[in-house]
Amino acid sequence: MHLLIVEDDRTIAENLYDYLEARGHQCDYAGSIAAASALLARSVFDAVVLDRNLPDGDGLALARRLRAEGCATPILVLTARDTLEDKLLGFEAGGDDYLVKPFALQELEVRLLALARRNAARAADPVLRYGALEFRAATQALHLDGRPLALPPKPLRLVAELLAQPERVFSRRELELAVWGHEQDSSDNLRSVLHTLRRALGDDAPVQVVNVHGLGYKLVSR
Repeated sequence: MHLLIVEDDRTIAENLYDYLEARGHQCDYAGSIAAASALLARSVFDAVVLDRNLPDGDGLALARRLRAEGCATPILVLTARDTLEDKLLGFEAGGDDYLVKPFALQELEVRLLALARRNAARAADPVLRYGALEFRAATQALHLDGRPLALPPKPLRLVAELLAQPERVFSRRELELAVWGHEQDSSDNLRSVLHTLRRALGDDAPVQVVNVHGLGYKLVSR
């Protein structure tokens, strides 16, 4: 993989760089948001390892800007901030994974490989279709019968997961991992996201998300 490490702690950055390069990956390093932005403007990366406490701001500001610009490069947020609120902010800003310091280098590499595989699969088939519903991963655009549906990030992640395997039953845990990256303490969180998606689709839509009692949810065409 070609990786960008955005980290202002030189010791951590050097450890990451040495380990990942020894494992056969190519790494570039940036110690600030500005330096990372310059590298991202001229190079394509398979993933970004992004710290939050940077000299010129919170690394999540960079994640938000990249997503607003349509950049789909996977982002692994690497930070000492370990509260649930911090993790939720990381995913809401556009992070694809969240790893808390201190961490194991082996785990970080495995997570990066998983992100790169997932992104490669989306790039190979960036348009997901089922009946009248269409989702374009590159632009995060959802259409129903050719009509654009405006949805927040969480419902979009949910519908993308369901569209990847329509008519398959997804458990609550699987959907929570797809939307937040970790299980939720309350099932109300997932129900709220499902409600937003169903409301956007409308009661008469030819594609709907249905409950499968005791098992989970699935996308069906009618």
